[in-house]
Amino acid sequence: MNKAIAALALSAAIAVPVHAALQAGAKAPDFSAPASLAGKEFKFSLKEALAKGPVVVYFYPSAYTGGCNLQAHTFSVEKEKFDAAHATIIGVSLDNIARLNDFSADPEYCAGKIAVASDADGSIAKSYELKVVAGSADQKDSRGQPIGHDFAERTTFVVKPDGTVAATVGGVKPQDNVAQALAAVQGLAAK
Repeated sequence: MNKAIAALALSAAIAVPVHAALQAGAKAPDFSAPASLAGKEFKFSLKEALAKGPVVVYFYPSAYTGGCNLQAHTFSVEKEKFDAAHATIIGVSLDNIARLNDFSADPEYCAGKIAVASDADGSIAKSYELKVVAGSADQKDSRGQPIGHDFAERTTFVVKPDGTVAATVGGVKPQDNVAQALAAVQGLAAK
């Protein structure tokens, strides 16, 4: 029964609609966080990334879970298209940095192409007005490892260099989330 409850909690975190999230035109909260790219830890700064162009800030429930694996893989496959639009991609979850070091380097998912940041206490997700759902102690990832943290809802924000939200994408399948984020950054590049 506990596994069924845990699965429902994870499903709820993934399927929650984006009604409360920041919407287009809102000021995106600035943040810095420990992050990983290709298994190497660094400090991600939204302010520094925005100085280079738009930033796709995608929140996801947890590394090494079904939809999140698919979303990370899709972002990594489409990375060159985001680069062509001069957009930086940063994934954000409540995973600790050790899990993210593994996930960012995993050739099946981030493939060393997508940086992911640790929001271990959920404060970044909450600043973007996202719902954080409590995890349970018996939840395991796709590798059979305990997850051990809460979950932010899957929502992506495309942030313009001026720090305002150009688009908010949520409540869609992981591949559609990536496609809509790409369309938004390509629209910005075309202006």
